[in-house]
Amino acid sequence: MTDSGPTIIATCKQTRFHLLDDRPSQEVDIQGLNIVVRSSHQASDTNTTDKKPKASKSKSKSDGLELISNADLRLKAGVHYGLVGRNGTGKSTILRAMAEKLIPGISYLTRIAILQQTDAEIKDEDPSGISDTTRDKLSISDSDKGKTVLEQVMACDDLRNETKRKVDILSRSVENEEDSLAPVLAIRKLRHEQLQKQLFLAQKNAHLRSGSRGLQARKELKAIEAKVAISQNLLDQDPTSIDAETITIDTKAAVDLMEELQSQYDTIKVVDIEQQARKVLFGLGFKEASLSKPFGTLSGGWRMRCMLAGILIQNPDIMILDEPTNFLDLLGVMWLENYLKQIRESSSTTLVLVSHDRAFINAVCEELVILRDQSLTYFKGNLAAYEENFEYQKLYWGRMKEAQEKQVAHMEATIRENTKIGKKTGDDNKLRMAKSRQKKIDDRMGVQVSANGGRFKLNRDMVGWHDNARAEIEVPKDEKGIFIHLPDAPDLRFPGPLISLENITFRYKRTTPVVLNDINLTIHLGDRVGIMGLNGCGKSTLLQLLTGQREPGSVGKVTRHPRLKIGYYAQNSVGDLQKEGHADPALTALSTMIREVDGQCNEGEVRGLLASLGLPGRIASDVPVFRLSGGQLVRLAMAKILWNPPHLLVLDEVTTHLDFHTVTALASALSTFNGAILIVSHDRFLVRSVVEGKRDAEAKLNDDFEAEDDDDQEDNDQGPRRRVVYVLKTGKLVEQGDGVAQFENSLEKRVQKMLADR
Repeated sequence: MTDSGPTIIATCKQTRFHLLDDRPSQEVDIQGLNIVVRSSHQASDTNTTDKKPKASKSKSKSDGLELISNADLRLKAGVHYGLVGRNGTGKSTILRAMAEKLIPGISYLTRIAILQQTDAEIKDEDPSGISDTTRDKLSISDSDKGKTVLEQVMACDDLRNETKRKVDILSRSVENEEDSLAPVLAIRKLRHEQLQKQLFLAQKNAHLRSGSRGLQARKELKAIEAKVAISQNLLDQDPTSIDAETITIDTKAAVDLMEELQSQYDTIKVVDIEQQARKVLFGLGFKEASLSKPFGTLSGGWRMRCMLAGILIQNPDIMILDEPTNFLDLLGVMWLENYLKQIRESSSTTLVLVSHDRAFINAVCEELVILRDQSLTYFKGNLAAYEENFEYQKLYWGRMKEAQEKQVAHMEATIRENTKIGKKTGDDNKLRMAKSRQKKIDDRMGVQVSANGGRFKLNRDMVGWHDNARAEIEVPKDEKGIFIHLPDAPDLRFPGPLISLENITFRYKRTTPVVLNDINLTIHLGDRVGIMGLNGCGKSTLLQLLTGQREPGSVGKVTRHPRLKIGYYAQNSVGDLQKEGHADPALTALSTMIREVDGQCNEGEVRGLLASLGLPGRIASDVPVFRLSGGQLVRLAMAKILWNPPHLLVLDEVTTHLDFHTVTALASALSTFNGAILIVSHDRFLVRSVVEGKRDAEAKLNDDFEAEDDDDQEDNDQGPRRRVVYVLKTGKLVEQGDGVAQFENSLEKRVQKMLADR
């Protein structure tokens, strides 16, 4: 029995009243949205055991995992949105439901292009380092295997391809001098295809609408069904029975339609599309020679770049990008950032973006959609402004609620006193006063301001019937905080550098170019070292030499402290865990760690470590590894290298699968680690905060974050921590005096030149 995967069920309030015509609105406005995800066995159980439709409707939400409950989905045309939420809240599922038109109210004719997040783990220097899961997700059809990279990207433009297909069908039929009936059959075929699309829409309208609208929709459906039947009869007509007059009329119609479509095709400007494809591919890191390579020979990471390029050259109504920076280096990230800004200024395309890169979201997005507590809220501004506004709202509503609680307590005391005196003395005025004040407490306590901040008026601000005259004051609550704790590094017992690379020069083969050229690097306990660089420059190779996974060549040597313990998080750590999980479906995070520690820690200690990294209780013991999200797998991979506390943490692109909340918590935890840290990352925030020790004004770091300018920055009496950022370029480590900012500035110049030249 095979698992067909989870089923997404989406419903909303306005299902029967959405317009599903030939001119859908570019805006999305859906109220009362509910999204439930059912596993394959839940769906099959429901189909086989549910015999009562009325009961199943009320139970539908409880049959699966509810991601969205009674939310409003609003997207304005041309606006760039950032979808924000914690790992595991369902962001990718919601985007998939939108792209596949599973949400009622998103028209069948709305053009949506989506780049979906994958679980691929790609090594810069090893194209074969791709997981089986990724091979399945990025598998290509036989028709695409022969296409070059450029041809594959250009083939992603569906509107252009469909227009060209129709032009080719009509032109072949018109040019066929041997068969005078070819244009007749061609025009009838295309007309029938168009009628079938209209029939699909009419069936949807008739199914979803009721009342007078439903009656009209059913009449339109019957009319279109009649047209489809006539069209089918024409397709099935015996060619010998078609008269000369019909042949002449249909041939002229075929020529006219071909000329019209050819005109449309010419306006698309095929040459411009090729130039656009080249521009995007160059921006995403491809070289001129790579454009003519067969698409099927690319590794998963480069194939993902092709998919991203194919989406960027289109002009869809809605563009959805789920973690588009996962396979890009910093140059590619900055180029994409600038390119999306240009789209915002020159196009009406709506963008929905998910990213763990704070700087990227802040630069690209105008508004935020916050997924929290199964609801969607909206904020106009960037992440820093949202977090500042959230703190203000929490303080504002907290003060209002506190003041009202004091007022209610005073009024209740007065009511008790007046009631007591009234009953004792028979004073009806006191009793009426107590009753009036009780009514005020029951009916008039709650929100005292309107949505615009003015004084609340019932007949203006809460029109219609309600259980309560005013809404209760709700103080915004912080989401359950993410806390990551790293164990201290063990004592070295005697001093000395942890590791030293001297004059390392490395190449894979004698005939291949040099990857690392005269590398010198020394790391002491407490040091913070960051290495940045473009994809393929040799960063992962350097880490493999440093951690002992690869032996150095004949030139140079690596010296390690005799008691050194290294904790190495590799780029493919998540992919390796996924392979283990699929190979053994019963494997959990807890059983993985128990097997890893091999009796050196008891179950309680293992659970404590997992909980300190964000995998508590049943998540650790009950959820199979292959069901864990990318962020949870990162935590498990960190647990595998931290159970035996290391002196040196080597982290290679550790933020790829994490949301920015977790990245912030990780940065705070790493800042307090008393051992040495070597980070290879394209995440500017992580390198700035952990390596440079800078507090980011746009990110709320934990209170225990240790910055460069904090008083206590000494470690083991060895003086202040050494903080340095390197860029690996042409095989050499180049120290950046101004840190990340210096590297950013150099890349910004290249990006502007690329955008201007191409």
